[in-house]
Amino acid sequence: MERLPPPVMINHAEKIPGLLSALRGLARIGVDTESNSLYVYRERVCLLQISTPNQDYLLDPLSLPDISGVKAILEDPRTEKVFHAAEYDLICLRRDFGFRVRGLFDTHAAARSLGVKEYGLNALLVAEFGVKLDKTMQRANWGKRPLSDRQIDYARYDTHYLLPLRDRLAERAYAAGYREELRDEFERLENIPELEPEEPESDPFWRLRGVLELNPAQRAVLQSLFEWRENEAQRIDRPPFHVLPVETMTKLAQEAPGSLDDLARSGLNERTIQQYGKAILQAIARGKGRPPPLPNRNFGMDERSQARLEALRKWRKRRAEERGVESDIILCRDAMFRIARHAPPSIAALSEIPGVGAFRLNAYGPEILAALNSSTH
Repeated sequence: MERLPPPVMINHAEKIPGLLSALRGLARIGVDTESNSLYVYRERVCLLQISTPNQDYLLDPLSLPDISGVKAILEDPRTEKVFHAAEYDLICLRRDFGFRVRGLFDTHAAARSLGVKEYGLNALLVAEFGVKLDKTMQRANWGKRPLSDRQIDYARYDTHYLLPLRDRLAERAYAAGYREELRDEFERLENIPELEPEEPESDPFWRLRGVLELNPAQRAVLQSLFEWRENEAQRIDRPPFHVLPVETMTKLAQEAPGSLDDLARSGLNERTIQQYGKAILQAIARGKGRPPPLPNRNFGMDERSQARLEALRKWRKRRAEERGVESDIILCRDAMFRIARHAPPSIAALSEIPGVGAFRLNAYGPEILAALNSSTH
C-alpha cells in the first residue's frame, strides 16, 4: 500500500473554517462514515471522512460541539459526493445531523450495474489499484478516543481512492449505456431517508438464525427471551448480542431450563448466570405460558396484492438473469412492494411510484404493467 501523507484531523472547532474553505467549489469529494454499532444499542456516527483530489480529512463529531458547517457542502448538488454503498451512511447522516445529501454518486451501485460479482470496497480497491484495506478495523470501536493509528489509516483509505474509483466505474457504466439508470438510482438513494418504506418492516425476531427450525412451543420461549434481551440491551446501551448470543438463546428455547443449575448445564457461563440468571429463567417461564408466534408470510398484503408481488418478482428475476445482475438492479424491493400494493393502471400512474424513475419507466414500464395484468389471470 502506498505511503500517504497524514490525513488532516478536524477535531477542534477552529479547524472547521479551513476545511470548509478547502471543500467549497470542488467538482466532487469522497465521503464515508464510521459508526459504533458493535458497541452500543443506540449507534451514532463517530467519524466523517472526506477526501478531495489532494487531501484526506477526518472530521470527529465526538470532539466537536457542532459540525453543521458541512451541511451546505453535503447538500449542494453542484458538488458530487462519492460514497460506496451510500444508503446506510445517508440514513445515519440524516438521523444524527439532519443532513440531506444531494449530488450523489455511489461506486457500489455503479459496480453492481456492470454485473461485477465482487463489489465490496475492499475487493474493488484490490482489483483496480492493488490496495488491500485492513478489514479487522471494520469491527473497531469508533466511539472510543483516541483513535489508533490503524483506525486512522483505515478510515482515510475508505475515501482516499473513491474519486479515481468513481471515474473508472463511471466510464465503463456510461459506455455500457447505464448513465440514466444510475442517475435514477442515485436520486432514489438520496430520497431514502425522507421516505416511509412501503415494504413492511420485517419483525427482527423472524430473522433470528434457526427460528424456523424450532417447534411452536420453543418459538414462544425464544420470543420471550428475545424481547427480554432487547429491553436489557436498550437499558444498558449495548448491542443485543453482548447480552446473550442468538445461539445461546436458541439452545435455551430448546431446553427450557427451569433452574440456575439447569442454566449451567445448558452451557451458560457463571458470569452470565450471576448477572442475568434469574431474569432469563423468568423470560423462559413467560414464554412457556404464551401462545406460539406465527410468521406473517404475506407481508400484511391482501391476496391480490400478494399475487401482483409474486408476478413482479418472477418478471424481475428473469430480467436480471438476462442481464447478469442482481434482481434489485432492475427494480428495488421497496418500489416493487409499492407497485404491488397500489397496482398502477397506466404508465402515468407508474411514474408516480417512488423508486421507479425515468429510466426504469422507459425501459420496463410496459413490462411491469404486463406483469401486473398477468397476476389477475
